[in-house]
Amino acid sequence: MQIPKLHEDTFNFPDPNSANEDGIVAWGGDLQPARLLNAYQSGIFPWNTEKDPLIWWSPNPRLIMELDNFKISKSLKKSMKKFTYKFDTNFTQVLNHCSSTPRHDQDGTWLHKQLKQSFAILHDAGYAHSVESYLDDKLVGGLYGIVVGKVFCGESMFTHVSDASKSAYAVLIQHLKEWGYDFVDCQVPTEHLKSLGAHEVHREYFLMRLNNTSSETMEHEWQVNK
Repeated sequence: MQIPKLHEDTFNFPDPNSANEDGIVAWGGDLQPARLLNAYQSGIFPWNTEKDPLIWWSPNPRLIMELDNFKISKSLKKSMKKFTYKFDTNFTQVLNHCSSTPRHDQDGTWLHKQLKQSFAILHDAGYAHSVESYLDDKLVGGLYGIVVGKVFCGESMFTHVSDASKSAYAVLIQHLKEWGYDFVDCQVPTEHLKSLGAHEVHREYFLMRLNNTSSETMEHEWQVNK
């Protein structure tokens, strides 16, 4: 199967169901914020290191977190009391920490300069958001993602103190439920997220759920202090 190449003069993507067996939908194009947003709205995301070609993915199966399925252990409930939480207060710092966190079996970071610049623009436009954990007024963990209708597309997280990112994730889930969101797109299956309650679904089911909610606008205030 020949993988389609995107052109810089259009932001359109191929049907994500046309992805190859590895989940690759297309390659090329660029990371302009409008293209990036269109990708997430189509159930597609970029994933490559800065030195590699730009690759666009829609994996099958897809990992999602149903909000009612999130598992909070007794130890996590205890850890959550250690931190204070803020939303969208230090988005750029969260990006920088996520990009500098070493990942197993990954040569270089996929969250490179150009991608961070586009995420920052989407944050200013109200599409990208961060959840941050603080200990003694110091940022020690957090995560960020993109909102598509009633879906939060989780991108990356970091932690400098045990349970700081998991606690931020738990706070995010609580607020998404209060705000009427549908689910969290966790993208690629990992044992860590499965242990928190995420489960695999077929790509067609994921796209159906995403399309059903993508046109809805969620009105609430992301500037939350806990």
